[in-house]
Amino acid sequence: MHDLIATPAIGGVPQTIGTVTVAENTNVALASVAARNGQADTCAAGLKAILGALPDVGKAVLHNPEAGFWMGPDQWMIGAPMNTHEDIADRLKEKLGQAASVTEQSGAWVVFDVTGARMPDVCALLCNIPMRKMVAGDVQRTVIHQMGCFVIRRTAKDHIRILGPRASAKSLHHALITAAASVA
Repeated sequence: MHDLIATPAIGGVPQTIGTVTVAENTNVALASVAARNGQADTCAAGLKAILGALPDVGKAVLHNPEAGFWMGPDQWMIGAPMNTHEDIADRLKEKLGQAASVTEQSGAWVVFDVTGARMPDVCALLCNIPMRKMVAGDVQRTVIHQMGCFVIRRTAKDHIRILGPRASAKSLHHALITAAASVA
């Protein structure tokens, strides 16, 4: 068996422009969960046991170590630290059994953490979401630079996490850096 090492999507170091820092977060393992037909209640109960609560529409449960957010009816994205949960999809399949379809998503998404005092101004340039009204655990699906993304308000009031398509990681990073430079 080979010891394979995951490659960061952009491989860059965090960039701070003015008061805003944009950093690729490579320590997030992701898996999507979709309740199977007739199994919504069983799937929801299983996720509640894992996360402590079931993420509702437009919400995330920022549980530790696993966290998750609502993606659509009976669909959620679950994340955890990559260094301890690299096999998150297998773990979820084991816990949820036949109640859910679980798909590994770690390689499909790039994760950026955007932090700093001017983060809401950066967000206002990037997408049409009510960032200044969002509180910790709020999630919005939006378009940033023609890419479908999820924006999650984290517990710190100056921190958001953006999940975007990994295939467009450099374009998304460019949009984030350009917006940060515009408000610096």
